[in-house]
Amino acid sequence: MDMKNASNLKYLVIAALAITVVSCKRSSSSGSNVDSATGWAINDKKGGFQYNTNFKEQETPPGTSFVEGGTFTMGKVQDDPMHDWNNNPNQQHVQSFYMDEAEVTNLNYLAYLDYLRRVYPPEDPAYASIYKGALPDTLVWRNRLGYNEMMTENYLRHPAYANYPVVGVSWIQAVEYAGWRTDRVAEMALQEAGYLKRDAQYTDLNSDSSFSTDTYINAPTQTYGGNEDVLTGGKRRPQVDANGDPINIYANRETGVIPIKYRLPTEVEWEYAALGLSELRSYNIYRGRKKYPWDGQYTRSGKRAKRGDQLANFKQSKGDFGGIAGWSDDGADITQEVKFYEPNDFGLYDMAGNVAEWVADVYRPIVDDEFNDFNYFRGNAYYKNALNADGTVKIVEETIFDTLSNGKIIARQLKGEIAQVPVDDNETYLRTNFDKSDHRNFRDGDVKSSKYYNDNFEEDRVEKGDVTRKMYNSPKHKIAKDSSDNKLIKEFDKSDKRTSLINDEVRVYKGGSWKDRSYWIDPAQRRYFPQDMATDYIGFRCAVSRVGSKSRTDKKKRN
Repeated sequence: MDMKNASNLKYLVIAALAITVVSCKRSSSSGSNVDSATGWAINDKKGGFQYNTNFKEQETPPGTSFVEGGTFTMGKVQDDPMHDWNNNPNQQHVQSFYMDEAEVTNLNYLAYLDYLRRVYPPEDPAYASIYKGALPDTLVWRNRLGYNEMMTENYLRHPAYANYPVVGVSWIQAVEYAGWRTDRVAEMALQEAGYLKRDAQYTDLNSDSSFSTDTYINAPTQTYGGNEDVLTGGKRRPQVDANGDPINIYANRETGVIPIKYRLPTEVEWEYAALGLSELRSYNIYRGRKKYPWDGQYTRSGKRAKRGDQLANFKQSKGDFGGIAGWSDDGADITQEVKFYEPNDFGLYDMAGNVAEWVADVYRPIVDDEFNDFNYFRGNAYYKNALNADGTVKIVEETIFDTLSNGKIIARQLKGEIAQVPVDDNETYLRTNFDKSDHRNFRDGDVKSSKYYNDNFEEDRVEKGDVTRKMYNSPKHKIAKDSSDNKLIKEFDKSDKRTSLINDEVRVYKGGSWKDRSYWIDPAQRRYFPQDMATDYIGFRCAVSRVGSKSRTDKKKRN
């Protein structure tokens, strides 16, 4: 062996030994990762800090499509014959999120009702209002001068309408459905990850043994009524620390296993998703190329194979619901099965027509882009977990009910969930980004938004017009229970001094419907309706926030 080869061999041996030493050093932490700031082990089998360092990307939630965020021009850019002036163009930025491909269907909602009926039997007086409070109002189909009893009796439950969008659902009911859906998806994810017993929703579920995502995160031992067979009956391999004590029994946010919550989309998210601005810049909207979820300013397809076909379900011309028999303009007279028409560029169906859709926002005539143009939302009311005297979270022991303005009783918080209370000065003291629990009225033009408003502001000065008038003086209908026979007493507000129908309980709905003309299927249009009432033309779909990267593409780091 010559000197050159011997020298090369020596370097190879040294390199091999160095690799072995490094490997041994790393293996001393039982194959776990290392905190770059301290050098301490993460996920060591002996214990210590546990964290999912192998998390790749958020999975697409069931039933949804990915909507990559961006900046766009929100609002109406064509003529405004209604003279509402409530959708002037303004620039907004939306974070990436996921949205249901189609509206929530009758079949989806019936699964929800079936769950409530099994867990909270309506024949039990203690639970009767839970199931009844979730039922859609099927009487919305009735008309004083129309025969619609077939829809009243069949639309919700008959299999022929299984994949049609659910209607007769109030905004409050839609929010409750989204919360229920969150818990069911999280429950399945925890079962698949081995944290919960498989099929527990069939074998161990009842009113005293149920699953709540928030309860599991904050007090896991109190989910399923503390049933250890369910909570530790998963297929995960048991882990113990250096003392032999079990660790990682329950999943937490650090595991990345618990899915992000379902909710109603905000108005900005909904409009952005409806437009499908995957390749267009803001000037394209001003030129009218994006009046609808599809390209162009017309409601009929220009493609050769489908030329002339309507692209959405809406009321044609001066009142044509479906066209002449044998050749229908849009294939429907009332609602149509979801995914009947082509999707937009985000893969979303029926973002124009079919049914209008609830969004999360409280309605105000203005969108205050001067204060905020990032994830704009009006409707923030901040709450926190209620705590016991010992600092543990307070679990709801008996279902909490609420009587709505129309007399309907609904369940606000179910047994087993964490009690919620408004945030107080423990959270707001000396903060600059929010200063109270309820910010629905922030900068909306009412008296409290006045430059001169303070705690000693005189209401009579307001009525006289010295500073500013009260803008949202809406009717206040009263409802109470008669103590003698427990019946509801309903009292209509007959005052002639009311100046508005707008209050903190009216919500925005978007998208137009089967009974709206083409003017309303423009995604920029915005209307409002009381949050505790329902119609035969408003449905909803859910959204899920995106966590992590803005895009799902494998882009390389820029540095």
